Amino acid sequence: MKLHELREPEGTKHRRKRRGRGIAAGHGKTGGYGTKGQGARSGRGGKLYFEGGQLPLVRRLPIKRGFSNINRVEYAVVNVEALNRFEPGTVVDVEVLRSSGLVKKDRPVKILGDGELSRALTVRAHGFSESAKAKIEAAGGRVEVL
Repeated sequence: MKLHELREPEGTKHRRKRRGRGIAAGHGKTGGYGTKGQGARSGRGGKLYFEGGQLPLVRRLPIKRGFSNINRVEYAVVNVEALNRFEPGTVVDVEVLRSSGLVKKDRPVKILGDGELSRALTVRAHGFSESAKAKIEAAGGRVEVL
Protein backbone atom coordinates (compact mmCIF):
# COMPACT_ATOMS: atom_id res chain seq x y z
CA MET A 1 0.00 0.00 0.00
CA LYS A 2 1.24 3.45 -0.89
CA LEU A 3 0.34 6.88 0.52
CA HIS A 4 -1.72 7.82 -2.52
CA GLU A 5 -3.75 4.62 -2.15
CA LEU A 6 -4.99 5.45 1.38
CA ARG A 7 -8.75 5.94 1.65
CA GLU A 8 -11.04 6.59 4.58
CA PRO A 9 -13.14 3.55 5.46
CA GLU A 10 -16.69 3.66 4.13
CA GLY A 11 -19.09 5.42 6.48
CA THR A 12 -16.60 7.55 8.44
CA LYS A 13 -17.71 10.82 6.87
CA HIS A 14 -21.30 11.93 7.40
CA ARG A 15 -22.97 14.70 5.52
CA ARG A 16 -24.55 17.43 7.64
CA LYS A 17 -28.35 17.21 7.92
CA ARG A 18 -29.82 20.26 6.21
CA ARG A 19 -32.83 20.46 8.49
CA GLY A 20 -36.03 22.18 7.52
CA ARG A 21 -35.17 22.38 3.83
CA GLY A 22 -38.12 20.39 2.48
CA ILE A 23 -38.62 17.07 0.74
CA ALA A 24 -35.71 17.49 -1.71
CA ALA A 25 -33.21 17.57 1.18
CA GLY A 26 -34.39 14.14 2.28
CA HIS A 27 -36.10 15.44 5.40
CA GLY A 28 -39.69 16.04 4.43
CA LYS A 29 -42.68 16.56 6.72
CA THR A 30 -41.02 17.06 10.13
CA GLY A 31 -37.82 18.51 8.63
CA GLY A 32 -35.43 16.28 10.59
CA TYR A 33 -36.72 17.42 13.98
CA GLY A 34 -38.85 14.40 14.90
CA THR A 35 -42.47 14.63 15.92
CA LYS A 36 -43.82 17.02 18.54
CA GLY A 37 -42.12 18.16 21.71
CA GLN A 38 -40.07 21.20 22.61
CA GLY A 39 -37.34 20.40 20.10
CA ALA A 40 -39.78 20.34 17.19
CA ARG A 41 -41.24 23.78 17.88
CA SER A 42 -40.12 27.10 16.48
CA GLY A 43 -37.53 28.89 18.58
CA ARG A 44 -36.54 25.35 19.51
CA GLY A 45 -34.77 24.05 22.58
CA GLY A 46 -35.25 25.39 26.08
CA LYS A 47 -33.19 27.61 28.28
CA LEU A 48 -29.53 26.62 28.15
CA TYR A 49 -29.39 25.78 31.82
CA PHE A 50 -32.84 24.19 32.16
CA GLU A 51 -32.89 20.41 32.67
CA GLY A 52 -36.60 19.73 32.75
CA GLY A 53 -37.03 20.74 36.35
CA GLN A 54 -34.20 18.51 37.63
CA LEU A 55 -31.67 20.41 39.73
CA PRO A 56 -29.25 21.69 37.07
CA LEU A 57 -25.67 20.42 36.99
CA VAL A 58 -24.33 23.90 37.71
CA ARG A 59 -26.23 23.99 41.01
CA ARG A 60 -25.40 20.40 41.97
CA LEU A 61 -21.65 21.01 41.95
CA PRO A 62 -20.08 22.66 45.00
CA ILE A 63 -17.49 24.67 43.06
CA LYS A 64 -17.68 28.31 42.03
CA ARG A 65 -19.79 29.49 44.96
CA GLY A 66 -19.72 33.08 46.18
CA PHE A 67 -18.24 35.98 44.24
CA SER A 68 -14.99 37.84 43.68
CA ASN A 69 -14.78 41.31 45.15
CA ILE A 70 -13.46 43.57 42.38
CA ASN A 71 -12.35 46.19 44.92
CA ARG A 72 -10.18 43.82 46.97
CA VAL A 73 -6.60 45.01 47.47
CA GLU A 74 -4.01 42.22 47.29
CA TYR A 75 -0.99 43.05 49.43
CA ALA A 76 2.56 41.73 49.25
CA VAL A 77 3.13 40.77 52.89
CA VAL A 78 6.35 40.97 54.90
CA ASN A 79 6.67 39.80 58.50
CA VAL A 80 8.42 41.91 61.15
CA GLU A 81 11.02 39.17 61.73
CA ALA A 82 12.29 39.52 58.14
CA LEU A 83 13.21 43.17 58.85
CA ASN A 84 16.05 42.04 61.18
CA ARG A 85 18.34 41.75 58.13
CA PHE A 86 18.56 45.55 57.82
CA GLU A 87 21.09 47.68 59.76
CA PRO A 88 19.74 49.63 62.78
CA GLY A 89 18.53 53.12 61.80
CA THR A 90 17.80 52.15 58.17
CA VAL A 91 14.77 53.62 56.40
CA VAL A 92 13.01 50.52 55.06
CA ASP A 93 10.61 51.42 52.25
CA VAL A 94 9.05 49.53 49.34
CA GLU A 95 12.09 50.01 47.05
CA VAL A 96 14.47 48.65 49.70
CA LEU A 97 12.20 45.63 50.29
CA ARG A 98 12.07 44.93 46.53
CA SER A 99 15.83 45.24 46.06
CA SER A 100 16.45 42.90 49.02
CA GLY A 101 14.10 40.29 47.52
CA LEU A 102 11.55 40.34 50.35
CA VAL A 103 8.86 41.65 47.98
CA LYS A 104 8.69 40.17 44.49
CA LYS A 105 5.35 41.32 43.06
CA ASP A 106 4.41 44.89 42.17
CA ARG A 107 1.71 45.27 44.82
CA PRO A 108 1.10 47.48 47.84
CA VAL A 109 3.17 46.25 50.81
CA LYS A 110 1.75 45.33 54.21
CA ILE A 111 3.86 44.57 57.28
CA LEU A 112 2.56 41.79 59.53
CA GLY A 113 3.54 41.10 63.14
CA ASP A 114 4.93 37.54 63.01
CA GLY A 115 8.24 37.18 64.89
CA GLU A 116 10.31 39.66 66.89
CA LEU A 117 12.21 42.80 65.84
CA SER A 118 15.52 43.51 67.59
CA ARG A 119 16.56 46.81 65.96
CA ALA A 120 15.22 50.33 65.53
CA LEU A 121 14.06 50.93 61.94
CA THR A 122 11.94 53.49 60.15
CA VAL A 123 9.47 51.41 58.15
CA ARG A 124 7.42 52.92 55.31
CA ALA A 125 4.70 50.72 53.79
CA HIS A 126 1.10 50.86 52.57
CA GLY A 127 -0.31 48.97 55.54
CA PHE A 128 0.60 47.64 59.00
CA SER A 129 -1.12 45.20 61.32
CA GLU A 130 -1.62 46.46 64.87
CA SER A 131 0.88 43.93 66.27
CA ALA A 132 3.49 44.93 63.66
CA LYS A 133 3.11 48.61 64.61
CA ALA A 134 3.49 47.76 68.30
CA LYS A 135 6.62 45.64 67.73
CA ILE A 136 8.36 48.21 65.51
CA GLU A 137 7.67 51.01 67.98
CA ALA A 138 8.68 48.82 70.95
CA ALA A 139 12.08 48.24 69.27
CA GLY A 140 12.52 52.03 69.07
CA GLY A 141 11.56 52.39 65.41
CA ARG A 142 9.02 54.50 63.52
CA VAL A 143 6.05 53.54 61.37
CA GLU A 144 5.03 55.62 58.32
CA VAL A 145 1.96 54.70 56.29
CA LEU A 146 2.26 55.56 52.59
